[in-house]
Amino acid sequence: LMDNVFLKINIEGRIDMIRVVATIRLKPGNVSDYLKIVKANVVNVREESGCVEYAACVDTAADLQPQNIDENVVTIIEKWESLEALHNHLKTPHMLAYRETVKDIVESVSLKVLKEV
Repeated sequence: LMDNVFLKINIEGRIDMIRVVATIRLKPGNVSDYLKIVKANVVNVREESGCVEYAACVDTAADLQPQNIDENVVTIIEKWESLEALHNHLKTPHMLAYRETVKDIVESVSLKVLKEV
C-alpha cells in the first residue's frame, strides 16, 4: 500500500483519502435491475489502482431519527487513495459501459466528494 504513487501523507502522518457518497435515484421499479448491473461492475472497480472501498448499499430500517428510507435509492460508498484515482476511475471502460447501461433506469445522481479534516 505505501509504495502506491497515489498516496499522499498529510502533516499529521495520515493518508489523505477521498471518500465519495453517490446517491443514485432510480425510476420506480428498477432497483432490482440496477443492483444486478452495479454488483457485476463492483468487481471491476475494486481491481482499479487507488480503489480502497466500493460498495452498493440500500437503506435499512434502523429505527433512528431522522432516518429517511427511500426504496428507489441506491447509495454507492467509495474510498479512493486520491482525487487522481477517482478521476481515473470515471474514465475506465467498465464505468463508461456502466453509465450507458443504466442511463434509462436512473432518474438522478448526486455526489458528495469528501476529505477528512
